[in-house]
Amino acid sequence: MAVDSRSDPERAAEIAASLSEVRARIDRACSAADRPPDSVTLVVVTKTFPSSDVSILQRLGCADVAENKDQEARVKVAELSDATPALCWHMIGQVQRNKARSVATWADVVESVDRLSLAEALSAGAVAANRRIEFLLQVSLDPDDASGRGGVRPIEVPELATRAMALPGLALRGIMGIAPYPGDPDVAFGLLESVAQQLRTVVPDADRISAGMSGDLEAAIRHGATHVRIGGAILGKRAIVR
Repeated sequence: MAVDSRSDPERAAEIAASLSEVRARIDRACSAADRPPDSVTLVVVTKTFPSSDVSILQRLGCADVAENKDQEARVKVAELSDATPALCWHMIGQVQRNKARSVATWADVVESVDRLSLAEALSAGAVAANRRIEFLLQVSLDPDDASGRGGVRPIEVPELATRAMALPGLALRGIMGIAPYPGDPDVAFGLLESVAQQLRTVVPDADRISAGMSGDLEAAIRHGATHVRIGGAILGKRAIVR
């Protein structure tokens, strides 16, 4: 894993400035939506960035960080196992079933569950590791004829939720979605908001909506996002070359 060559104080100042700008955007978006700022949790996407960046974020008060590859995440989790307060690690990438047991050993939240077989594999891994993992159902917001990035169809969410929530070692907390690009994020997140309302009729406490990235966090907050996943606007260009 490559480490950023810049000095820690310089990198820390850079991340702090960008983080402040993103937090200000979240505050303004919440104000415009007549929501309290603390109703939105910032999840910083740290994929491809070194553990030193994650450590800086932790010192700046970021408790939630997200990864999308199991192998990379496991290294970082091990390197930062002594972080105080502890970090909450989110898995946001597509998970292959054969990687689910490994993901279950480090992820606190898996945001990309879109099929029962994956939920079952995560459940088995969580039970084997004596852990309880929170998960979100990833909802496809792509047009029906598009080549999607994963996700369950909105109409299938209630059935998947009913079956997945009964699995041991797992706790269903809500839904996640990615707005198609190009496309209107307000339309996409409006759909996600309606799916969230339907889900709460099945699982009342599954009230999380993970939506919005660097370019569309305002639209996500307008439509009820409780968590926004921000990477480039805070950490800049990818730092690790594979």
